[in-house]
Amino acid sequence: MGVAAPEEDSAAEGDSGDSGRPRRPLRRRLGGTVVLLVLASLFVLPWWTLFGSGAGWPFPVFLAGTVVFACSLVSFPFLMAAGHGRRRADRAARVADSTLGAVWVLFTWSVLGGLVHLALIALDAGGPDRARYLAAAVAAVSVALLAWGHYEAMRVPRVKRLDVHLPRLGGGLDGARVVVLADTHYGPIDRARWSARVAEAVNALDADVVVHAGDIADGTPEQRREQSAPLGTIRSRLAKVYVTGNHEYFGEAQGWLDRMADLGWEPLHNRHVVVERGGDSLVLAGVDDVTAASSGLAGHRADLGGALAGAGPDRPVLLVAHQPKYVPQAAAAGIDLQVSGHTHGGQIWPFHLLVRIDQPVVHGLSRHGERTQLYTSRGAGFWGPPFRVFAPSEITLLTLRSGSRPV
Repeated sequence: MGVAAPEEDSAAEGDSGDSGRPRRPLRRRLGGTVVLLVLASLFVLPWWTLFGSGAGWPFPVFLAGTVVFACSLVSFPFLMAAGHGRRRADRAARVADSTLGAVWVLFTWSVLGGLVHLALIALDAGGPDRARYLAAAVAAVSVALLAWGHYEAMRVPRVKRLDVHLPRLGGGLDGARVVVLADTHYGPIDRARWSARVAEAVNALDADVVVHAGDIADGTPEQRREQSAPLGTIRSRLAKVYVTGNHEYFGEAQGWLDRMADLGWEPLHNRHVVVERGGDSLVLAGVDDVTAASSGLAGHRADLGGALAGAGPDRPVLLVAHQPKYVPQAAAAGIDLQVSGHTHGGQIWPFHLLVRIDQPVVHGLSRHGERTQLYTSRGAGFWGPPFRVFAPSEITLLTLRSGSRPV
């Protein structure tokens, strides 16, 4: 980090032919062009559906809609840079994130509306006003989904209850209650009261173990001190454990590990703890997020070997790893249960289709290999856009059962 590569290595890596000029500026330009094209599509298609496709609105309506979309498109990159760049201006982030969520919903339903429009044209149905009817329908559906999605994002998550059978779990731990909290994402919208209510909901579940599977916040521990404070009120009988998510590495990952320790949690920074009940034991292991190695922070990387060192091969293991895609390593190591978050269940439909490209599972319980099970939480909070559409938040109560699942 911060050290220039030797000149000959740079030339070899970036040589673009006879000119000897590095390819990196060209790649950056191409990448920037792709981003701009995607961004333009997100804004232009909804504008076209609502105002430019022959809907025949009065000129003042057409002009007002065009101005709103044009101003949103032009200002959006600057608001995102101000809100999520070095300045971390929360007000700019709130506007940019809300704009992103709104335009994504409008884009999705504009695509669907466009397909309906083509079908009506092919069937010669709908009459001359079909474009206006479809524009009004897209607008109405989008507004309704955004209102409902905002309510879903801001509410205290529902509790999802599930039994998980672990053949190697001793009878003394049969019925142990593990509460999974993930992706709280304390951020630009002050949710201190929401955080306190989430802590109350977790305490009402009377957990033996509480897990926070990462992505506590967008921002530094100092910025989100008030919002994270209620985590210190969460109770458990045996342990409260935490691992870093990828968003901690956008802020201060080590600071969040220290903050959680101050709040009474066990940071599983490539380490494990052992809990016991009724003469039987369970290893609670955790690894840093898979992005940690590229963060440049010394000692931060996903190290399963280090996390399991000294755990003993015969004890059942519950591994906390922020991203579901770490499960191949868990399965290779014979982990009994991996608990993850990260995906948000897609958060805003149909974004789960894109999440599925990167992750093996979007949500729920799945099996990988002969022994390993993976539970992927939809998460308690939200990233960026304050909306959840067809991807409800959750606090998860996993009741561990010894032995195999009954047939």
